[in-house]
Amino acid sequence: MELRQLRYFVAIADSGSLTKAAEKVFVAQSALSHQLAQLEDELGTALFHRSRRGVELTEAGQRFFPHAVAILRQTEEAAASARSVSEAPAGKVVFGIPHSASQALALPLLREVRQRFPLVELELTEELTGNLSRQLRTGQIQLAALFDDGSLGGLAVTRVLSEQLSLIEPASLKPVGNGRRIGLKQALAHPLILPASPHGVRPIIEAAAQAAGLPPPQVFADISSVSILRTSLLAGLGRTLLPVMPLLPEIDAGLLRATPVAPPRLERVIALCASAHIPRSNACLAVSGLALELMRRLCAEGRWRDARPV
Repeated sequence: MELRQLRYFVAIADSGSLTKAAEKVFVAQSALSHQLAQLEDELGTALFHRSRRGVELTEAGQRFFPHAVAILRQTEEAAASARSVSEAPAGKVVFGIPHSASQALALPLLREVRQRFPLVELELTEELTGNLSRQLRTGQIQLAALFDDGSLGGLAVTRVLSEQLSLIEPASLKPVGNGRRIGLKQALAHPLILPASPHGVRPIIEAAAQAAGLPPPQVFADISSVSILRTSLLAGLGRTLLPVMPLLPEIDAGLLRATPVAPPRLERVIALCASAHIPRSNACLAVSGLALELMRRLCAEGRWRDARPV
C-alpha cells in the first residue's frame, strides 16, 4: 500500500468521479484506475460502486475512508514537524467544535490563530460531540472542544470551563418563573425541545432529574441542530434547556428569554481534547496552547456568557 494510492482513493471519494479525481491529482485517468485496482486487489475488496453517473463508496470503502484521511494527515504533520523544528509553527490543524459551542469559540479562535500563527492553516469543523470524539481517535482531526460527559476515554482531556444551563423560551410565551432563576422541577414541568440522546445536554438533564427524584424531561421534539432549534423557538413552538451562548443574539435582541436553572445548578463542562496516542505537530501544539489561553480569557472577561473556569 502506497501513500499515492491513498491520495488517489481520497480524491476519488471526494470527487465522485474518476475523471474529476484524475484532474485534481494531475495524473492520467488510466494511471489513477490502475493504482485504485492495485489497492483494491491488496485489500481484497472493492472500494467503489461504478455506474454511468460516477462512483460511490462501498461499505468497505466507507470504513476505509477515515483511516486513509487520518494516515495522509499524519504524514503531512510529520513532514511539517521535521521542517519546522527551529521555525515558527506552520502547517494545517483541523479543530472540531460542537454546534452549540461555535458561537462562543469559532470566530475568536480564527482571529487569534491568524494573528499569532500566520503560517498555520486552521480548519474548523462543526459536528456533534460524539462524532468529533470518534474523529479525534482515528486522527481525522487533531483537536476539539468537547463536552466532558464521561465518554472521552482514550483522549488527552483538559477540562477548561463549565457553562450554566438556562430555560430558554420565546418572548411571545408567558414566562416561567420570576425571571431571575427557576428550579429544576419547575423547568421540567413544561414540554421541551432537546438534542437527541445521548448528545449535548440531554444526559446532564436526565441525570439531574434522576438525582432530584424527578421524572425525566417531557421531550416533544429531538433536535440536535442549533439552527433548527433556533427556528423552532422563534416560531413559538416550545422551550429548551441550554447554555445561552448558542442563542445569545436572539436573547440580546429580546426575541428569546433565558432564565438560569438553580437549584440544582445545571452545568456542562467543556474540555480541550486531542488523541492520547497520535503525536501532535508543532502547529497542533501551538494551536492547543492558544485555544486553552483563549477559552480561559473569554470566560474571565465575560465574553463566554454564563461560563466559569473549571
